[in-house]
Amino acid sequence: MGINITNFLSSKSKNAKMIDYQDLDHIDGLSISVVSANLYKDNRDDLSMFYFRDGANYASVYTQSKILSENIKWNLKQNNKKIYSLIVNTRNANAFTGKQGYESLKKIADIVSKKLTEKQNEDETTFRKIEPKEIMFGCTGTIGELFPYDKIASKIPDLINKIRYTQNKFIWMKAALGIMTTDTKPKLSMEECKIGNEKIKIYGIAKGAGMIHPNMATTLAYIFTDATLSNDILKKLLNKNIATTFNAITCDGDTSTNDMITIFATSKVKNSTVKSLNDKKISSFDNALNKVLLNLAKRVVSDGEGSSKFITINVKKCKTETDAKKIAFSIANSPLVKTAVAGEDPNWGRIVMAIGKAGCEINLKKLSIKFGKLKILENGILHQSYDERETANYMKNENIDFDIEISTGSRNFTAYTMDLTKEYIKINADYRS
Repeated sequence: MGINITNFLSSKSKNAKMIDYQDLDHIDGLSISVVSANLYKDNRDDLSMFYFRDGANYASVYTQSKILSENIKWNLKQNNKKIYSLIVNTRNANAFTGKQGYESLKKIADIVSKKLTEKQNEDETTFRKIEPKEIMFGCTGTIGELFPYDKIASKIPDLINKIRYTQNKFIWMKAALGIMTTDTKPKLSMEECKIGNEKIKIYGIAKGAGMIHPNMATTLAYIFTDATLSNDILKKLLNKNIATTFNAITCDGDTSTNDMITIFATSKVKNSTVKSLNDKKISSFDNALNKVLLNLAKRVVSDGEGSSKFITINVKKCKTETDAKKIAFSIANSPLVKTAVAGEDPNWGRIVMAIGKAGCEINLKKLSIKFGKLKILENGILHQSYDERETANYMKNENIDFDIEISTGSRNFTAYTMDLTKEYIKINADYRS
C-alpha cells in the first residue's frame, strides 16, 4: 500500500515551521487502509479505514453547530462500548443531504460490518460478528452535494483487502494525506509516555485548513493509543485537553457542520487501572495527550487557507479565563488585525480596537501590549522606546506573537490563528471549481 503520489504533488508545502514530520510507527490493535474512490477529478486517495480487530474504547467531541452532518448524527446514535472501524471520506461533507446521506451511511455500515466479520473469520482464532452500530464515520468536503454512495460502497472490498496489521511511517503519511481537502500538507503527531511502569504510545492525525473555529465541543482529528483506558476516562481526558488545543484555534471564525475529534484506545498495553483523572498514574498520559492535540491544532492553523503567518495571541491577567478567551478570539478573528499581519503593517491600533470590542472589563491605566519582545503599550500609553521601523521589521517574521496584559486579575488564555491574505479569498472563491 504505497503512498499516492498525486496527494503529495497536490500538497503544495510551504516554508512553514510545521513542515517537519515525526516518524509514527506501529500501534498494536490498529490496522489502516487507504484507497481512491475517485471522489476527486484526479486519482488521489480519498477513502480511509481504521480497523480495530479486537475493538477499541473511544470518546469523541463534535461540533456545536445547530446544523449537523449526517455522519455526526450517525455517530451520536451509536452508544457502544467499543468501536471496530472508522471510515473517513473526503470531498463530500454529507451535510444537508438528508435521508439519502444518512441511509447511505447505514448501507455502508452494513457492508463494512459484513466484510469485517468475514475478515475476522479468516484471520482470528476466535472471532465475533461485527455489528453496523460498531462502525463510525468521518466526512469532510463540500456541504449540500449528493453523498457518493455508489463510489464509496464499491471500494469497501478494496479497503478491506488492503488492511495491513503492521503500520509504518509511510502508512501513517498515506492516511494523513488521504483525509485532506484544501490542506496543503498532512498533519501528524506522536508522543510516548507511561501509565505506571508501562510504556504507552499516542499517535494522531488531523485535517483542516478552512472553516476553522472549532467549538467542540471542517476539523477532523483522530487520536490512537495502545493504552487500556475506559470510555469514561477517555472522555474526561479529551474534554479537558480540547479546551487549550483545538478550542484555542481559529483560521476564519467559521465552525464546520462536521467538526469531530475522537480518541481510540486499543487496550493492547495492560497498564494498571485508572479510575479517576486525579490518579497520579494518568498525569504523564494527560500531558502527552495535550502535546499531541496542541501539535495537531497548531498544524491546522499553520496550514490555514492562504496563510503566510502563524500568530500566537497571549492574553494575560484577566478577571476570568472566559474574559481572556473572548479578548484572544476577538483579536484572532478580526479581519483588520489579520490583514494588517498579512501586509506586515505594525498597526497596533487594530489590536486595541479588537480588545475593546470584546466587551470585557479592562484596566486601561495598566493595559500592556507587546509584539514579540517589543513593547508597544505600557500602563495604557505608547511605550517611550516604541520604534515604528523596528516593529515593522518584526512583522516580517513568519511567526508573530502578540502579548496583552489586561491587569484585572490573574487568568490567562492563548489562542492561535493565521493571517488573512488574497490567497484565502482565491481558494474559497474557487472552492468547488
